[in-house]
Amino acid sequence: MTPRDIILTTVRRSLGVTGAEATRRMAVAARLTGHPAGTVPRRGQLPKAERVSLFVRMVEDAAGTAEWTADPAGIPTAVAAFLRALNLPLAIRHGDDPRLTSLPWDRAGTLQVSRGPSDGRDHAAVSHAFAAVAETGTLVLTSGADNPTTLNFLPDVHIVVVSASDVVADFETVMACLRERFGVGAMPRTVNLITGPSRSADIEQTLILGAHGPRKLHVIVVGEP
Repeated sequence: MTPRDIILTTVRRSLGVTGAEATRRMAVAARLTGHPAGTVPRRGQLPKAERVSLFVRMVEDAAGTAEWTADPAGIPTAVAAFLRALNLPLAIRHGDDPRLTSLPWDRAGTLQVSRGPSDGRDHAAVSHAFAAVAETGTLVLTSGADNPTTLNFLPDVHIVVVSASDVVADFETVMACLRERFGVGAMPRTVNLITGPSRSADIEQTLILGAHGPRKLHVIVVGEP
């Protein structure tokens, strides 16, 4: 008997069940199939323009920064300007996401652009978010060659592009979008929920940015709100 079996057997014994009861199994199957939503906060239940504005405010409240660009073609110059303003090296790495690979990076002048996962030596990375949550300012990034998870954690600066049309009100909507995109039971290996730059106050309750990941998070919202 494995440790897992021992734990489950102990739980079942304490509940006075065997795990084979038809009614209990039907209840579990119904819940998994129905995807019932919990209580949904009203904060993000807004018209699109107000919802995107709320998202930007929440990003900034979480110690991130944000800007808008109506045209995706403006992303390269926005990235270069952000790095230049921080006096950082003009170099970024991004994955194979076609929304990033098709951008006119040559418009950013001397910006050096690399592709692929990070090995920890990159100062800045650019990712494209699957979605964003207005009520908390959270970015939702799915793992894969398009947007390698290493880009979310290893570089000191993380720049995330998100379409205004992908800014949703709440987490329940995000889960519905994930199931629609990937199919039930076929989720990506990792779904990262990112709210602001990495931080920790574990040591003497002193807040340290960049403790477990990027020290800076910058969001570029693309499209009209």
